[in-house]
Amino acid sequence: MSDELTSLKERYERLNLLYQVGNVIHSTLDSQQALQLILGEAVRVMRAASGSLVLINPNTGFLEIEAAHGLPPDAARLRLRVGEGITGWVARHGRPARVGDVARDPRYVMLRPNIRSELAVPLAVDGEVRGVLNVDADRADAFSPDDQQLLEELAVQAAKVIHNTWLYEQLRLKARLFESLFSVGQTINSTLNLDEALSVITREACVLMDAKMSSLLMLDETREWLELRACHGAGPAYIGKPRLSVAESLLGIVVRRRKPIQVGNVQTSSRYQNVAVAREEGLISLLSVPLVFGGQATGTLSVYKGVMHSFSNEEIRILSALAELSAIAIEKARLYERIVDVEEQLRQNEKLSALGLLAAEVAHEIRNPLTVMKMMFHSLNLDFPAGDPRAQDAKIMGGKMDHLNRIVEQILDFARSTEPKPALVNLNQLLDDLGLLIRHKLRNQNIQLVRTLDDKLPPVMADAAQLEQAFLNLVLNAVEAMPDGGTLTIATRVSQPPTHAVIEFTDTGAGMSEEQQKRAFTSLLSTTKAKGTGLGLAIVGRVVETHRGEIAIRSQPGQGTAIAITLPLGGAA
Repeated sequence: MSDELTSLKERYERLNLLYQVGNVIHSTLDSQQALQLILGEAVRVMRAASGSLVLINPNTGFLEIEAAHGLPPDAARLRLRVGEGITGWVARHGRPARVGDVARDPRYVMLRPNIRSELAVPLAVDGEVRGVLNVDADRADAFSPDDQQLLEELAVQAAKVIHNTWLYEQLRLKARLFESLFSVGQTINSTLNLDEALSVITREACVLMDAKMSSLLMLDETREWLELRACHGAGPAYIGKPRLSVAESLLGIVVRRRKPIQVGNVQTSSRYQNVAVAREEGLISLLSVPLVFGGQATGTLSVYKGVMHSFSNEEIRILSALAELSAIAIEKARLYERIVDVEEQLRQNEKLSALGLLAAEVAHEIRNPLTVMKMMFHSLNLDFPAGDPRAQDAKIMGGKMDHLNRIVEQILDFARSTEPKPALVNLNQLLDDLGLLIRHKLRNQNIQLVRTLDDKLPPVMADAAQLEQAFLNLVLNAVEAMPDGGTLTIATRVSQPPTHAVIEFTDTGAGMSEEQQKRAFTSLLSTTKAKGTGLGLAIVGRVVETHRGEIAIRSQPGQGTAIAITLPLGGAA
C-alpha cells in the first residue's frame, strides 16, 4: 500500500511539474528563464546532481551549452561535435540514452568528476533534432524508465520554448531588416552620382547585414570580367586583388545563374579564388547576390562575415532586395549622367544654331550694301588704257566684290538648310521630355516647375528639334531671370476657336521693361540684356516665324514674364 502511495505521489509531482513548466512557457518571452526552469525542475525531481541543455549552433555545427545546473563555470565553454560523447550521440541519432555507469561507456566525455550515470534525450523542433536535454547523477543506475519518460516530456516543452524563441527572433530580425532596407532605399535613391551611389550601397549593405566587409563588382563592357567598383571595410589586399573572370570565378556563377550563393568559409573553400586575400583580411563567411536590371545581370553585391555564419533565407531575401534597389539606383545614376551629357550636347547645338542664324543675318546685312557697291562700281565705267596701272586695280576690285558676293551666297545657302522639316509633333510629350533635361538645373537654382498640360491637345505639324530648341531657350531665359529661385509654369491649351495650339511659359522673375519687350525677339545683332548675347529669344522668334506661328509677351519689371507661342493645328510649318 505504501509503495502504491509513493508511486502516486511521484506521478502527481511529475504532472504538477509539467503543468508549472507549461505555465512558465506561456507567461514569459524570456527563453533563457524558461529553459533554466525546465532544467532546474528536471534535476530536482529526478534527484540528479547536475544537468545541461545543449543546442546545435547552425553556424558552426557544434553543440553548445544553452542552460546549465550544477556544472562548473568553465563547462559553458565546452564545444562538442555532433556524434561526440553521449550528448553528441543522442544529437546524431535522435534517440534517448540512459547510461547506468558512464565509466563503462566509451562515448562519455567528462564534464564534472564523480558523475556515475547520465540520462540524455533529444530536443526536436519541427521534426529536426536541434539539441539535447540531459541530467547526471553521482550514483549508479540513478534514472528509471519513468525518469526517461518525464525528461522526454520536458524536452517537448523545451522544444516549444526554442521554437517560439526562434520565431520571435526571426520576426524581430525581419522587422529590423525591413526597417533598415526602407531607410537604405531612400538613401540610395537620393544619390545621382554613380560613384557616390555605389559607395552608399556597399556602406549600407555592411550596416544592414552586420557584415565585416561589403563589395560591389560590375561587369565590364565585354561582359567577360567582373571589376571591383566599390567596397566598404576592405583592406589593401582586397582592394588590390585582380579582376574576376565571369566564366571561371565563384562570383561569376552568381552572374551567370542570376542566383545568390553563400560559402561557409572562404578561407578553406576550393571554389573561392582569393583564399590568401581572405585570410589576410579576416574574411570567413560569404553571401553574394546578383545585381539584375531589366532581366539582365550587371554585377554582384557581396557581404563577408568575420566569423562562421550560416545566412538564413530571410537574410538572403533582404540582401537580394537591397541588390534590386541598388540595380535601379545604378541605372538611375547612369541615366542621369547620360542626361547631363545630352543636355550639354543640346547646349552646344544651340550655340552652333545661334551662330548659324547670326551668320545668316550678317550675310543679309552685308549683301545689301555689297549690291549697291557693285552697281556703283560698274556705273563708274572705269575703262583705263592698257598700260595704266589703275586698270589692274579696277580689275582686282571687281573680282574681290564678286568673291565676297559668292561667300555671302554660300552662307545664305547654308542658312536655308535649317528650314524646318515638318512632322506631327505631340507638344505635351515634347515638353515632358524637356522637363527631364531641365529638372536638375531647376532644382539647383531652387526653381519649382509647374506643368499644366491639356491632355486633349491635338498634334501640330512642326520640326520637333527646332521647337525643343526654342522651348529650351525660353526656359533658360526664365531661369536667368530668377537667380534667387521662383516658379516656372508651363501650360498648353487649344485656342478659341480651336485653330491653334498655345504654349505659355510664365516665370516669377525680374520682368522686362517695355523697351526690352519690343526688342526681345528682333534682330540677333541687337540685345537689351545686361549679360549674354541675346541670341536665345531671337532664335525663338525665328523658329516661331518659320513655323507660321505667333509669339506674344506680357511682363512688368519685378512681376515676372509670360511668353505665349501660338502654332497652327494641322497646318504645315
